[in-house]
Amino acid sequence: MATGAVDAWRREPYLASLRAANRSSATVRAYQGDLEGFVAWAEGRDLFAPSQLTRRLLREYLASLSLAGGARASVARRRASLRGYFDFLVERGYLAESPAARLSAPRPASTLPDLLVREQLDTLLDEDWGSDEWALLDRAVCEVLYGAGLRVSELCGLDLSSLDRARHRLRVVGKGDKERIVPLHRRAWAALEAWIEDARDDVAASDADPGALFYNRRGRRLGPRDVRRILDARLRHGHVHPHALRHTYATHLLEGGADLRVVQELLGHESLATTQIYTHVSKSRLQNVHHRTHPRA
Repeated sequence: MATGAVDAWRREPYLASLRAANRSSATVRAYQGDLEGFVAWAEGRDLFAPSQLTRRLLREYLASLSLAGGARASVARRRASLRGYFDFLVERGYLAESPAARLSAPRPASTLPDLLVREQLDTLLDEDWGSDEWALLDRAVCEVLYGAGLRVSELCGLDLSSLDRARHRLRVVGKGDKERIVPLHRRAWAALEAWIEDARDDVAASDADPGALFYNRRGRRLGPRDVRRILDARLRHGHVHPHALRHTYATHLLEGGADLRVVQELLGHESLATTQIYTHVSKSRLQNVHHRTHPRA
């Protein structure tokens, strides 16, 4: 690609602005991919600078994504990326106005998150798996995922220094490197202590990260794939995504009477609207129970 074209799109200054805003590396990569895809589409139509774009052309671009089979959620995210990109160009004075303002896109389908049923929770949290080091690891991982409602990346990023052992709390680093403090109930904490005291040091590889809380079966820091393998191995039937434990945690808190803003804080959601989906889950579960049990339902 010609040097002039690269400079015209102001890619590097835009990505630098995302990093300066403390966006996570995964978010920066996603936005970079969205921008590169859009630039390739534009230059394929002899459009080589942002000043050549109009709202109509941006709508054509989004329509092309839908026609190519893009999911509504994916198209909506691309639209959000475009708005952020053109807002940056306007703020820095590269454009007088944004062609992405009031740009419409398909609304993402509203889907309720998967939840664990009681039998699955019983299998993960109550069955006797033995007392070898890997049983202690698996037990601690499942207890913390459900007991604290962590994202898998947050669980894998925990260090020994993340634990407040006196107060039974975890210091969690979430999206955008934002920290939050999450309490952990006694049974989960007991599982953690058993792993730390009876297994952790024994399984660590000589070159492993000495600060990591969890190690995998190769003696290295636990990763997301390791967590998925743990759940698959411990559940006799069916597959459960690790994130379902987080969904179940949030739903159970709300069903137990927790305030929505407290749950938002515990989950590390920036927007209350993100947390509100769990109120819909709770209502859906109540409706299903009513239909199954009421004699005239």
